[in-house]
Amino acid sequence: MPAASWVDRVALGLAIWSLAGSAAAAEPSAERQDELIHLLRHDCGSCHGLTLKGGLGPSLLPDALGDQPAESLVAIILDGVPGRPMPPWRGLLVEDEVVWLVGRLQEGIGDAR
Repeated sequence: MPAASWVDRVALGLAIWSLAGSAAAAEPSAERQDELIHLLRHDCGSCHGLTLKGGLGPSLLPDALGDQPAESLVAIILDGVPGRPMPPWRGLLVEDEVVWLVGRLQEGIGDAR
């Protein structure tokens, strides 16, 4: 797929994010947070490394995420990256959950389960 397709998808994700951004994202329940951290460690970790330092996919540690806007990371998680091994998680995760996960990644999840 041409690079413009990926850029267009990220731009669309950012536009949707900005429309929804006026309302605060709902924080998942404590039980769901545990489930999401487990998913992050195991499902995401299968490509990004079990310590999230990188593998097939790039590192998901705060210093590696650098200046990437949260909105871009949310769009990538929800819609994947065409032509790359990053699958879309939309349908398995809702946007509020992904916003919460991105926040944890940007802060650093340490030794969370």
